[in-house]
Amino acid sequence: MRIAINASSELLYADLGRLREHAAKAGEDGFSGWWLAQTGLIDALTAFAALGDVSPGLEFGTAVVPTYPRHPSALAGQALTTAAALGDRPFVLGIGLSHRPVIEDRLGMSFEKPLRHLRDHLSILLPLLEAGRVDHDGEALTAHVEWARPDVRKPSVMVAALGEQVLRVTGSRTDGTILWMVGERTVADHIVPRLSEAASAAGRPDPRIVCSLPTCVTNDAEAVRTAADAVFEIYGQLPSYRAMLDREGVAGPGDVAVIGTEEEVASRLSVMAAAGVTDFAALEFGTNPEEMSATRALLEDLAADA
Repeated sequence: MRIAINASSELLYADLGRLREHAAKAGEDGFSGWWLAQTGLIDALTAFAALGDVSPGLEFGTAVVPTYPRHPSALAGQALTTAAALGDRPFVLGIGLSHRPVIEDRLGMSFEKPLRHLRDHLSILLPLLEAGRVDHDGEALTAHVEWARPDVRKPSVMVAALGEQVLRVTGSRTDGTILWMVGERTVADHIVPRLSEAASAAGRPDPRIVCSLPTCVTNDAEAVRTAADAVFEIYGQLPSYRAMLDREGVAGPGDVAVIGTEEEVASRLSVMAAAGVTDFAALEFGTNPEEMSATRALLEDLAADA
């Protein structure tokens, strides 16, 4: 299992220079990838293009870009431009449906029939990334275009998939899934079987399963879990994440976070690898600088051994 870093908490500072330093440090410390959410007013794909000279071997991936606010033709153009700026660097375009409260309440858009939306989105996005042309009449999205395409390798496409039907679409059409707030039991019993079955039926390679969770090395696990429950409270309320926490049999985000001593954190990540996680993207978390330092040190060691 590869060990990567989820840098999304850095977006709170809205500082491109800080992101540059963070990505450079991740590369220096030997991590396999650097993942960034699309949230707030820093655009993740534009940030990748601006950081293309940082740690060339480090994989960049979005975790994730919400699909509703961007027509797939626009997203394809931005992703291909980013790929051109990154050159040979491994690059994953991670996309996701987001959530009804975000799309409808915050953005004033309809979240009607999200599975239909995802199918149409992929039916436009994937051909444009591959060949620069598409003819698709969908119920939710339509595109009839043919444009000059940058001479670049097609970005890998992955979907944040949690529900059974979305997992099946994801497995049959993309390179894998990017998970958040999903524990190892749910990965083994729910994510892997449905995703792998769909990929196999479609003649696709075994899918990647990127799992991201708050991670902290500490001698006071109870205090850190309490802090995690407070910081990540919203993820215990959004229906799709709540369903995954319920599947896992836990009360809240603090219970699924990777928290404990060095030995406990390392053991938990070993269990995740056995469950089928191919990449673990740690969102480093702590209640003091000592915990943050200890967490980074252990993750470095695990990355070196991966």
